[in-house]
Amino acid sequence: MELATQALNDKPRDAYYWRLFATAASFALFGFGGLCLRLLVFPLLSCLPGDAAKHRSRARHTISWLFWFFIRLMQRVGVLTYSVEGAEKLGRPGQMIIANHPSLIDVVFLIGLVRQANCVVKQSLWQNPFTRGPVRDAGYISNDGSAEMLDAAADALRSGQTLIIFPEGTRTTPGAAPAFHRGGAAIALRGATIITPVVIKVSPTTLTKAEPWYRIPKCRVHFSLRVGADIEPQAFATLGPAPQASRKLNDYLHHYFIKELAEDERPTPP
Repeated sequence: MELATQALNDKPRDAYYWRLFATAASFALFGFGGLCLRLLVFPLLSCLPGDAAKHRSRARHTISWLFWFFIRLMQRVGVLTYSVEGAEKLGRPGQMIIANHPSLIDVVFLIGLVRQANCVVKQSLWQNPFTRGPVRDAGYISNDGSAEMLDAAADALRSGQTLIIFPEGTRTTPGAAPAFHRGGAAIALRGATIITPVVIKVSPTTLTKAEPWYRIPKCRVHFSLRVGADIEPQAFATLGPAPQASRKLNDYLHHYFIKELAEDERPTPP
């Protein structure tokens, strides 16, 4: 009887038009929330006592909490399901979290999981009226490809911050292997205490590159995040000059993710 009731309760959540409506509502809420943070929440937080670092910490904690609330909300209304393995290993000082980028909301998952994380985010977020306030107040780093960006990311790690980075720089093309740029490896060698890979799988694929939000799959999406074993950056720093060490570390990370993603193309829903 209990199983039958659960099946009846789950059936409407898998309904295509309900999920389409819930997805639209989620995106609208996300945009509205970004404006509220910029116009109301962060101006109020800035009135609280504390130095610039304290204000930044409050902003990051607020964004992280709201991002995780957003993920839980999408799960509750039936847009997606998720599983996370090894989250307790995230959030250490000087830790560089490296992840593949199959979907638009990967960064929402990771920032939601790590309360005080810094993040390298794409430059367009600094021009977007819904997101430029939060990314500025949280002190996130713009991925503009400049030497200053590499310095800022390395400095953040050396100061004990946790840094999230997507070495692909953009979302993975569906059906293609991830292609890592060497910037992430260069940052890790210059500042990271430890590198921790996070393998993200999405089944079926959704919110991929050049895919509009309203093109939803026929069933609920499952996000699987698995935290891998730590990688010592200093093991690669001794392999030669900085450019050579960076190339070898990048190749290692690239092959690691290709291998992990090939092991199971369809993550098992919880």
